[in-house]
Amino acid sequence: MGNAAAVATRVNYARRVWQETGDLPAAARRLMQECRIGRRQAYRDLQRARRLRGPLPVPDATISFTVKLSRRLARQVRAHAAATDRTISALVSRAISAQLARRGGRG
Repeated sequence: MGNAAAVATRVNYARRVWQETGDLPAAARRLMQECRIGRRQAYRDLQRARRLRGPLPVPDATISFTVKLSRRLARQVRAHAAATDRTISALVSRAISAQLARRGGRG
């Protein structure tokens, strides 16, 4: 499970624990024991969980995927990612998803 997915899963669990116990110290102890996290992280997760109106979506796990691009295109991708304050992965994922949606998901 990737880090973002692990955090979302843990915060969702903290939300359930908070709803069940309603007692912050008891909920923190339970998170510390069951999630094997420190006290500070347990309280951070509970603080975030208490502000949620519903569960956080758990993102899909990611994998590394290597492609070969021309130097020119690679420079353009890096520049565009920096200019739009996105990661290269986010930029490329969005572009590929948009292309697949236009083609109906068929290669």
